[in-house]
Amino acid sequence: GGDLVTDKEKEVQSEEAPVEGNQKVLNDVESLREALSEEKEKAEKYLANWQRAQADFINFKKRTEQERAENFRLANALLMSSLLPVLDDLELALTNVSTKLAGFTWVEGIVLIHRKLQAILEGQGLERIETEGKDFDPNFHQAVLYEDGEEGKIIEELQKGYMLHGRLLRPALVKVGKGKEQE
Repeated sequence: GGDLVTDKEKEVQSEEAPVEGNQKVLNDVESLREALSEEKEKAEKYLANWQRAQADFINFKKRTEQERAENFRLANALLMSSLLPVLDDLELALTNVSTKLAGFTWVEGIVLIHRKLQAILEGQGLERIETEGKDFDPNFHQAVLYEDGEEGKIIEELQKGYMLHGRLLRPALVKVGKGKEQE
């Protein structure tokens, strides 16, 4: 008896085996899909991190270049500032040359040296601040004296002022009109 398997039982067993096999394949496919999905998420995360790191590096390079350029401008400004008194002294000496000395070649040589120094500084971005007949502007001028004259107008320049690449290097020292005194 008990070893004999009926045809009906054989049918049930043969139907159950493929169902169990199919279920196992479906479970394997589902686990592979989940693994693939997880790996895609990781890959997207890594890509986003890489893109962020790349953007940070590009920003770092730009910032470093800006700092280098700013340091160069600052060093240039310091050098220019230290040369301005020399330029002032040369101009003062040349305006006080007596008529007896004006014809000497060494005086003409100093005039040429002054022009050369001025041309070199201007070539590096130095610009003179205009004052003649201008309105007083505290952004570019420093009032050191007030006298009778047209109010707010510059009467006289006492020391030249300069800009370097559009930025104030040294304000012009000026005498400013304060209006007419009332009698």
